Amino acid sequence: MPAPNLFLIYVRDAEAATTFYCELFDVQPKFVSPRYVAFEVAPGVLFALWTGRSDHAVPATPRTCEVGLMIPGAASAIDAIHARWAAAGVRVVQEPYDDVFGRTFVAADPDGNLIRVSPMD
Repeated sequence: MPAPNLFLIYVRDAEAATTFYCELFDVQPKFVSPRYVAFEVAPGVLFALWTGRSDHAVPATPRTCEVGLMIPGAASAIDAIHARWAAAGVRVVQEPYDDVFGRTFVAADPDGNLIRVSPMD
C-alpha cells in the first residue's frame, strides 16, 4: 500500500522560505528550482516548498494544518527549542503549554504556515 511521501507547503517566495527552513531545521535542500524546493526528511520522504499556489500563502489566512516537529526527551527540550526560535525572531503564535500529548508550542513561517513542536509519540 502506498504511504504519503511528499508534504508540500505553499510559500510566496521560495528563496526566502528556503533560507527560513534551512536555518530553522538545520537542513539543506535535496532539490532546488526557482519555484519548488525539496528537503529529504527521511529516506524517500520529501518536505517541499512551492510557489505554484502562492495566492494561498497569505499570512493572515487561517491555517487548518500544521508541519510537525516531534522532539525526543523531556519537556525541557521543547522549551529549549522555543527559546532558541524566539531569540532568532521566529514568530510564535502559541506559547509553550502542556496538552494531552505533552509539552507543545506553535510557530509560524513568514507565509503563516504553522509549525507545531511536540514530544515524540
